[in-house]
Amino acid sequence: MAELVRVALVALGSSLPVVMIGGLIIRVARGWSVTVSMVALVLIPTLATFAGVFWSSRFMTEPNFEAIAVVLVIVAVVTLPSAVMMARYQARQTVWEQEIQDAEAAAEQSRRQLVAFVSHDLRTPLAGIRALAEAIADGIVSQDEVRDQAKRIEHESIRLQEMVDDLFEMAKINAGAVNAPYDRVALDEVVDDVMSAHGIAAERAGVTLEAELPAKAVRVIGSDRALVRVLSNLVANAIAHTPAGGRVKLSVGADREGAWARVDDTGVGIDAADLPRVFDVAYRGSNDRVPRSDSSLPSGSGLGLAIAAGLVRAHRGSLSVHNLNRGARFEVRLPLAAD
Repeated sequence: MAELVRVALVALGSSLPVVMIGGLIIRVARGWSVTVSMVALVLIPTLATFAGVFWSSRFMTEPNFEAIAVVLVIVAVVTLPSAVMMARYQARQTVWEQEIQDAEAAAEQSRRQLVAFVSHDLRTPLAGIRALAEAIADGIVSQDEVRDQAKRIEHESIRLQEMVDDLFEMAKINAGAVNAPYDRVALDEVVDDVMSAHGIAAERAGVTLEAELPAKAVRVIGSDRALVRVLSNLVANAIAHTPAGGRVKLSVGADREGAWARVDDTGVGIDAADLPRVFDVAYRGSNDRVPRSDSSLPSGSGLGLAIAAGLVRAHRGSLSVHNLNRGARFEVRLPLAAD
C-alpha cells in the first residue's frame, strides 16, 4: 500500500508541473492562432502522461510496463497529427465565420449609412419642388415668372431622377447583381461618349475639358455602357471640384499591367485623411464642391464615386486616387482584351 502511495505521489509530482506550464502556454497563446492553441491542448495531457509514467516507472516491477510504454508512444504518434489537422480545420472554420460576420456587419452598416445619406439628400429637391408648386398654385408667382419657376422644377426633377438611378445602380452593386458582359470595348470610343456628354457642362462651369488618346486603340473586355458610366462619374466629380479657369484631362493608355484611364484635374485636391474613404457610399469629403453661379449645372447624387468603384470591380479592375501637385488623379485599371 505504501508503495502505491509513493508511486502516485511521484506520478502527480512529475505530471502536475507539465500541466501548469501547459496552462501558462495556453494563456499566453490566446492571441495566437487557433491551430497553436488546439495543438497545445492535445500535447499537454500527452506530455503529462509521459512524464508521470516515466518518473514512476522505476517503482513498477510488472513485466508488461514496456508494452504500456509502446502503447503510449503509438497513441501519441496517431493523436498529434490528427490534432494538428483538426486544429487547422477548426481554425479555418473560425476565420471563415468571423469573415462572414464582419461582412454582414459591414453590409448592415453600409445600408444604414445609405438610408441616412439618401433621406437627407432627397429632402432638398423635394422641398424645392413642393415650395415652387405651392407658390404657383397659390398665385404668388406672377405669370411672367411661371416659366422660370417651371424650369427650376424641371431641374429639381432631373436631379431626383439621377438620384433614383444612382440608388438603383448602387443597390445592384451591393447585391452583387452587376456582371459585366464579355464584349470587346475600345476605350477611345468610351472617351468620345464621355467628352460629348460633359463638354457643355464643363464649358458652362468655365473648366477646360480635354482628352488624350494613344495612337493604337486600347481594348478591354466588359460593358461599354458601364465604362461610360464610370468615366462620366469621374469626370463629373472632377468638374465639380475644379474652379473656373481650371482643367480636367481624360487620358487612356496601356502598359504591362493592363489598360488604364486617368482623370486629372486642377481642383482643390483631397485631404490625406479622406483618401482611404473616397469611394465609401456615405463619404462626405472635407473639401466641398466649387460653388457655381449656374444652378442648372448638375450636382449629382453623391454616390458617383462609390458606383464607379463598384462597376470597376465588376470588370475585375481597380480604381485608385491620389493627389497631384495641383488637384487629384483618379485612375482606372482594367485587364486588356486578348488580341
